[in-house]
Amino acid sequence: MPRVTRDVVVIGGTGVDTIVRVPSLPVPFADSVMTPGIRDWAGHTGYGVALGCQSLGLATTLVDFIGEDPQGDLVRAECRRRNVDLRFQVSPLGTRRAVNLVDEQGRRMSLYDARDSPDLRLPREFYLPYVRAARHVHLSIMDFARHLFDDLLDLGVPTSTDLHDWDGHDPYHWEFARQADVVTLSLARISDRFREVMGRIVAEGRAQVVIATAGAEGCYVLARGQDGVRHVPAATPPRPVVDSNGAGDAFVSGFLYGRLAGWPLEQCVRAGTVAGAHACGAEGTHADVIDAAGLLAAVA
Repeated sequence: MPRVTRDVVVIGGTGVDTIVRVPSLPVPFADSVMTPGIRDWAGHTGYGVALGCQSLGLATTLVDFIGEDPQGDLVRAECRRRNVDLRFQVSPLGTRRAVNLVDEQGRRMSLYDARDSPDLRLPREFYLPYVRAARHVHLSIMDFARHLFDDLLDLGVPTSTDLHDWDGHDPYHWEFARQADVVTLSLARISDRFREVMGRIVAEGRAQVVIATAGAEGCYVLARGQDGVRHVPAATPPRPVVDSNGAGDAFVSGFLYGRLAGWPLEQCVRAGTVAGAHACGAEGTHADVIDAAGLLAAVA
């Protein structure tokens, strides 16, 4: 058996977020709109989960493609500054980018430039040593990441994925939904049928638990063998909400912290809501993530 040296390995999902503060969403049409500021942040979902796990004291590695460009330089510099163990291959198409519009209530609209080509693949000899050494692997919904599921199943490594604002139909997302052990998603596009979608994920796939997040309304949880979907209220934010960027990624990291510690499901979900609420109190993507002491105190 390989020696476990990593608590969490995150596959894919790094890039640069350009945060633009706007008066309201949707932005009214105009020739120009005055904004309080525009700033670039190292971000995206994989970076957020990896940073959140690392800040909680979990030994974490982030594996991805990064471009040889200024945006890639920013991601690498922030990973070094914040002690995120980044292992990467060079992407010929450059570093992924997003422009995120954030209104005065902290709500977000993201314009995402994925960059990756359909034939992009991580070499097996590159990623296998990392996933073999992992207690858990989290896969971002990058196209190349779905090709790791067979190896992870053979290795017996538990997995998770975040489907974000999936519509419940797109077959691309179904491939991740059916193969991961823990599935999270947003209610944004399935609000009228989330119970049906969550039930299908459990019935047709491997998932032991499915969690649908609903922002200030909390989240909904369905565990395999559980009778029906349960609602869990949101945690009370410890400070005013200013920016929801990264809240979902923080939820995942908090949940995984509890799961790897062997906590009951209810406590794992509570940890996720606490971490997500904490993230909403700082401007920018993943600007301030909760640490283990803060999480344990809030959960207790």
